[in-house]
Amino acid sequence: MQKPLVVGFDMDMTLLDTRPGIKLAWEAFAAASNVTVDADLVVSRLGPPLTTEMANWVPADRVDEFVAMYRSMYAHHAIGPAIVLPGAREAIEAVRRAGGRTVVVTAKNRAHAQTHVEHAGLPVDVVVGDVWGAGKGAALLEHDASIYVGDHVLDVSGARVAGAVSVAVVTGPSSAQELSDAGADVVLADLTLFPAWLESHLLRTRLVALDSRLTELGSLLVAFSGGADSALLLAAAVRAVGADQVVAATAVSASLPAAEGDAARAFAADLGVKYVEAATNEMDRDGYRANDGDRCYFCKAELLDVLTPIARRLGLAAVATGTNADDAAAGFRPGIRAADERAAVTPLLDAGLTKAQVRAASRDWGLSTWDKPAAACLSSRIAYGVEVTPQRLERVERAEIAVRVALREHGHPVKQLRVRDIDDTGRVELDDVCLAAVADDEAARTAVLAAVVDAGFDDAFVDPAGFRSGSMNEMLRDPGRYR
Repeated sequence: MQKPLVVGFDMDMTLLDTRPGIKLAWEAFAAASNVTVDADLVVSRLGPPLTTEMANWVPADRVDEFVAMYRSMYAHHAIGPAIVLPGAREAIEAVRRAGGRTVVVTAKNRAHAQTHVEHAGLPVDVVVGDVWGAGKGAALLEHDASIYVGDHVLDVSGARVAGAVSVAVVTGPSSAQELSDAGADVVLADLTLFPAWLESHLLRTRLVALDSRLTELGSLLVAFSGGADSALLLAAAVRAVGADQVVAATAVSASLPAAEGDAARAFAADLGVKYVEAATNEMDRDGYRANDGDRCYFCKAELLDVLTPIARRLGLAAVATGTNADDAAAGFRPGIRAADERAAVTPLLDAGLTKAQVRAASRDWGLSTWDKPAAACLSSRIAYGVEVTPQRLERVERAEIAVRVALREHGHPVKQLRVRDIDDTGRVELDDVCLAAVADDEAARTAVLAAVVDAGFDDAFVDPAGFRSGSMNEMLRDPGRYR
């Protein structure tokens, strides 16, 4: 399992241009202490601890005294003028978007560093102060940071001590050549380039982790729905261990759209992988038909109870599902629990790959599934508490096919579509583009609703909130919302 992402940032001249305020603080200190200080020279070489700089201007035996004096004046003069450097906010947000945490690791004393961060409104998670050079490495290790971003050659040293990737920005006193010579793994002009670098870095490292995990398994049967997740998993397995050590198994049952089978079979054939269809009978499970909030538990249990003996018979080491990191973070996923209880492996999740990264990798590898819309089982369209029956599933599938035809005839092809069964009322969810088009086309909207009724529903309406995965879970929290 991949460790959680933690990214460390230096503060002065990495996140913030603190030079204007620091110059004012030194000038105020010089006036109050009668110590001659070249404030312009001081701010040209920010990075080392205050005690190091102070020793350039006062006797060695009075450094601590004058450091205390300077710090007593710092907040009044230096906090307000600090400027957030270009890309700093976006860099922090990129880490958060990737599910990570941020830690500021700086030579500045923690109290002033914390005040700077709060005044600038930078949403970092932790601030560590009073560390420099190799000391930064110890702080990064303590917080499990795998990346450290700084502007000074000794920031590179700190990253090296921690075994972290050193990302250097040329916004401080060290030149690009100096940073590179110091051993920085990557040198960026500024933080505006960091989000794109992070995205590429995470995808690359997580694909390496995926390959390692699959190689470790040696052989596997992939529960292959034909969707983007299981398709990438299947292709990655072939790359890691060879097509002869991989089998794709697609479930066949009333709850799965019939149209998915041919595409899944063709995809496996293109990879040279053995393909099997396995009949599952989730409808025989009382918990599945009852369709309470844990319906997916019984569906996944049935799938794995069918696939596991097949894997054993074929001499394969494991059964793998396409669960990704976003699935695990979504909260309410009883199917994941069923898979875990049955010792199914989750290589995409283990590698930390998100849905967006699955699609990005699939696109890079030339997989036809890279932009394939999500295709959850038909039972996910039926409101919790309403019994799942073959008739209801057939009605949903008829309705979705008919709606697609109606939209296409009116010039509004749809990418993401669901017809939800809400007590015999068909709730139509359309992707944002199609939803906006239908809102302005009464004839198309009328045709969509007629198609749903003709498929066997008593009534129908277009959901103004549009398509979203897992929308039935909203009804668990607010049962009367769509009544």
